[in-house]
Amino acid sequence: MKTKKQNKAQMKIQQMSFMIIAVFTFFAVVGMMVFTIKLNSIRISADELEAQNAKLLASKIANSPEFSCGNLYGGSKTDCVDLDKVMALKSNIGKYSNFWGASNIEIRKVYPEWIWEDKECTPNNYPNCSMIHLITPSEKGEGKYNYVSLCRKEIYRKKIDGRTFDEVVDKCEVGQIIVRYGGEEE
Repeated sequence: MKTKKQNKAQMKIQQMSFMIIAVFTFFAVVGMMVFTIKLNSIRISADELEAQNAKLLASKIANSPEFSCGNLYGGSKTDCVDLDKVMALKSNIGKYSNFWGASNIEIRKVYPEWIWEDKECTPNNYPNCSMIHLITPSEKGEGKYNYVSLCRKEIYRKKIDGRTFDEVVDKCEVGQIIVRYGGEEE
């Protein structure tokens, strides 16, 4: 009789231990799912924060003295890039390569729709071009961008009464300033 009671007691102990293991496993799986969801939420928040920081950096760069139009074009403007300054800066960009904390800064003309397909600006073809790479282009990931006004001075020749006059005018277009970070991967 003792052996039957012992066997019954052992069976109940085994059932209880299996039940404890099953409950522990269930809560471990639920905990891992909650952890995964929270981690994914944090990753999404980090990506959104990085995009917001890149847009703010693009705006900060556009409003920095090296890029900004200042009062040149009829009053103080925000998010206005002076392309003449940028072209001068491009030739001396080595001094500024780590200044803004970006691995790539690119300026692109967006509107009016550009007839030159992704033509890099050089001193020879400026302003008949569509983009300026300031810091060596990085192919890692899509850059974060902000829309800006791209302004420059342009000379128009007028003929009045057979005489030619040069008139300097302000010309502004819509563009994007694109910023990429070194570790960005998408």
